[in-house]
Amino acid sequence: MTLVSRVLGFVRDAVIARVFGAGLATDAFFVAFKIPNLLRRLFAEGAFSQAFVPILAEYKNRRGEDDVRALINQVSGALLLVLLLVSALGILIAPWIIAVTAPGFSATPEKFALTVELLRIVFPYILFIALTALAGGILNTWSRFAVPAFTPTLLNISFIGFALLAAPYFDPPVKALAWAVFVGGVLQLAFQIPFLARAGVLPRPRFSWRDEGVRRVLRQMAPALFGVSVGQVSLLINNIFASFLVTGSVTWLYFADRLMEFPAGLLGVALGTVLLPSLAKSHAERSAQAYSELLDWGLRLTLMLALPAAVALAVLSVPLVATLFHYGAFTATDVINTHHAVIAYAVGLVGLIAVKVLAPGFYAQQDIRTPVRIAVVTLVVTQLLNLVLVWQLRHAGLALAISLGACLNAALLLRGLRRRGIYQPQPGWAVFSLKLLLAVYAMGMVLWWLAGAPAEWLAASAWNRMLKLALLVLAGSSTYFGMLWLCGFRWRDFNKRS
Repeated sequence: MTLVSRVLGFVRDAVIARVFGAGLATDAFFVAFKIPNLLRRLFAEGAFSQAFVPILAEYKNRRGEDDVRALINQVSGALLLVLLLVSALGILIAPWIIAVTAPGFSATPEKFALTVELLRIVFPYILFIALTALAGGILNTWSRFAVPAFTPTLLNISFIGFALLAAPYFDPPVKALAWAVFVGGVLQLAFQIPFLARAGVLPRPRFSWRDEGVRRVLRQMAPALFGVSVGQVSLLINNIFASFLVTGSVTWLYFADRLMEFPAGLLGVALGTVLLPSLAKSHAERSAQAYSELLDWGLRLTLMLALPAAVALAVLSVPLVATLFHYGAFTATDVINTHHAVIAYAVGLVGLIAVKVLAPGFYAQQDIRTPVRIAVVTLVVTQLLNLVLVWQLRHAGLALAISLGACLNAALLLRGLRRRGIYQPQPGWAVFSLKLLLAVYAMGMVLWWLAGAPAEWLAASAWNRMLKLALLVLAGSSTYFGMLWLCGFRWRDFNKRS
């Protein structure tokens, strides 16, 4: 289901690139959309989920049904109140938010004013998407993974519909994208309600700060909020750097990030979504061996799927960007600049996905402070790298700094899990790694040989690009999985039952 959402996400971005290109309007929209997205990661997939899901799993495994319902109702009431206040405040102080997050826009009054207007339209998205995350956390704890994974598809459908059908009716047309965000948020929340009702866990918001479950979630959220904020502050600082670069830099980074987010979301989100409630269940049952085996399983799957994705992303950066985005207003210059950022992001893809597997190893034990401390170190190092790299590599330097920071984050999390004895590697890692590297090398050489020169992709017709890219993907995946099979890998070896 995550794959369906990510494929539609590419269709969405291709449509946006074709209709709007890369310029003042798209820079304004992507900056405006980044603010509620940041808050979504803070309140939704970030601090809230990290605090709420392990406690909900504990209630489900150790307490009665009435206590579980009470927790869901009280937490949903508290979350709703906070989100209403945050949404209202965000709309009110939108000009100040843009002045802080994109100060370079102040030099162009038209760009600044448009960004503020778009931010006021998209800001309520945080209300809808955080409640959607609450619903998704509940469904995941009840092992209903497909519905929350499919839900983001509705935002992509909203984007595509508004961009293709509604843009001519807005002035400027980019406002259609802002309203697509608003409508997409409503659709995502509405979609999950029937499934919650069917499972018998539909929240009925109640409000009490004194409720034991609410207070526990809040205590866990405090360090989690700080930890997630560290990562998002890093992205915001990158945004500040990019706002001072040439026009189009924000958009090039956005499209490169979208390409990187395909494997990161598909693998990282899927693995993290399954692992957190599963680890929380093992912790509640006090099964340390099962806990360690789950982490080992997650890490092996991460390397087996993320490493070839990173290599393919780097080798096929021009073919991918040209095939997906080189239409209409998106020029050859935009393709080359986006391609530079894609290569920089590919460097950190394995680290980025590994964090999604390693961090739940702490969260499921309700230890959020350790990942927070690691996130602070990562933030400092990332910004030092920004200062060094941005002057030489421009927007690609910002992407490379994030990649190197993600690798450092993953390495420190792994060291922490090992030192505490939470994770003990299972036998066979040396042979596993050697076989994996052999398969990745074979795939990389095949892709490099078949890809051809960038100029060929820029000059080719849309259909020729699509056909050749499809053949490249088929050749690369066949080579990789064929080599794994020859090395003795079998899918059944990676199946894991609850």
